[in-house]
Amino acid sequence: MSAPDGSPVGAERSIGQLFASATTELSALVHDEIALAKAQLKQDVKRGAASGGAFSVAGAVLLFSLPMLNFALAYGIRTWSDWNLAICFLLSFAANVLVALVLVLIGVVFAKKAQKGKGPQKVAASMKESAGVLQNAKPHPRSELPKDRVPEAIEAVARSSS
Repeated sequence: MSAPDGSPVGAERSIGQLFASATTELSALVHDEIALAKAQLKQDVKRGAASGGAFSVAGAVLLFSLPMLNFALAYGIRTWSDWNLAICFLLSFAANVLVALVLVLIGVVFAKKAQKGKGPQKVAASMKESAGVLQNAKPHPRSELPKDRVPEAIEAVARSSS
């Protein structure tokens, strides 16, 4: 197993390697957050399109089916019962309105789901939380090096940064 920069997990890493690793991981986190926001926004747009489609279909059903369905249903009711033809036409119209209402309710359900989505807001809150954690992060206290080892430490840092 190795760290993102390729060094073994248990091995001592220099400050430069740690900083490079943290920068890489933070960059990946930001890219992933942006990708998540795009995916959630795309899902909300799909739900909105489904809602609009359901409303459009409801209007089309009501508009285009009324004449033919009214005649067919009215004459069918008249055939099965000996009711007045006007009452049969009213019943067929009521059936068409009922179908349109069901489609409108489906559209309302999808519209409410799209409105509740709030995908980008969730991602923005997550990014703010990540930034807050990073701002409040404090470095671990390091033990003081003996004065005779200070030149070795400076050489090690110089070698790791080159």
